[in-house]
Amino acid sequence: MASMSFALTSFSGLSSKTTLSPDFDHSSHRRNFLPPNRVGLKISSSSSESEPDLSVTVNGLKMPNPFVIGSGPPGTNYTVMKRAFDEGWGGVIAKTVSLDASKVINVTPRYARLRTGSAKTDVIGWQNIELISDRPLETMLKEFKQLKQEYPDRILIASIMEEYTKTGWEELIDRVEQTGVDALEINFSCPHGMPERRMGAAVGQDCALLEEVCGWINAKATVPVWAKMTPNITDITEPARVSLKSGCEGIAAINTIMSVMGIDLKTLHPEPCVEGYSTPGGYSYKAVRPIALAKVMNIAKMMRDEFSEKDCSLSGIGGVETGYDAAEFILLGSNTVQVCTGVMVHGYGHVKTLCAELRDFMKQHNFSTIEEFRGHSLQYFTTHTDLVRRQKEAIEQRKAERRGLKSDKDWTGDGFVKETESMVSN
Repeated sequence: MASMSFALTSFSGLSSKTTLSPDFDHSSHRRNFLPPNRVGLKISSSSSESEPDLSVTVNGLKMPNPFVIGSGPPGTNYTVMKRAFDEGWGGVIAKTVSLDASKVINVTPRYARLRTGSAKTDVIGWQNIELISDRPLETMLKEFKQLKQEYPDRILIASIMEEYTKTGWEELIDRVEQTGVDALEINFSCPHGMPERRMGAAVGQDCALLEEVCGWINAKATVPVWAKMTPNITDITEPARVSLKSGCEGIAAINTIMSVMGIDLKTLHPEPCVEGYSTPGGYSYKAVRPIALAKVMNIAKMMRDEFSEKDCSLSGIGGVETGYDAAEFILLGSNTVQVCTGVMVHGYGHVKTLCAELRDFMKQHNFSTIEEFRGHSLQYFTTHTDLVRRQKEAIEQRKAERRGLKSDKDWTGDGFVKETESMVSN
């Protein structure tokens, strides 16, 4: 499947003293590094007096909520993207396009599901061996232009990918920008098919190649650019850092995880099976969320520590099915969250449920805007060595409290009764 993206400023929305309600029920649920021709735009959010305000402004692009259609089948043509806008999605990232769609040949079947049972709700994983858009570029460009004419205030982002040629990237960017799209998401992460042509993850997994291509892109682009990361790499912060240093305004993570869905034990053939054969593909949906959260956390901490003075952006992707899932990504620094497979399972109207659940979370903690809690939970991640130290100190403190006062000079007036009780044995 093609792409998915979005934003992150500094993590100043919450102080370290902010606390979250202990009874929350999860089950109920850019400026200095811009090229001269780029406009520095700041990320912010607005507030409301009554209901929690879900609106976000990312690189100057205002969205009614942080839920964005991730690049893939849900953004493959005018009809479905129009449906997404009509249903209320905060933004739409179209399926990835390239100059020569004739080279893109898909097969069927191209999806496979991982289930824990037989019911529709038992699906926890989804694999695809689908490529980027196989529709002619000119057709997609006409539809982008039509969408922006009909929905001038809605955010439409083009996901793009091209072969390893500077002129090719420049032509693609120029033609796509002429349609009026609001931003570009660069697909450096498609794990199957495209890497064979030195595209997609083949670029995202090679930081030297990534730096060169990002340089071409950012020297040409006049709208915000987000680089979409592949999780199929040892340290995802390395390509993210290179992308930001090379001029990209933001990072989107993660794309799908390289996988083999399984083997049919009756036929002994792999799934999805095409004429008896298959190929490893991209894995998504609920089961990848813990992996996605870890990758987003690592990127967010790197961005906080190394790019805090720049208006960078972060978009969380991976297994978002509920508004509560989205809250977790936002707590780890995401300004928006993308949904792709979830739309394929639940439909475009699911955005209403997502918004309701996110508002519910915000109400339970008295949050009025997204910025009030974005990035809050990053402060609670540390090293294992530090966890050992913290626990040792806590145990010693509890032992000291049980032992009571060490000498008469330790008595206090305010805590006299409690201090007395600490030394009673029964």
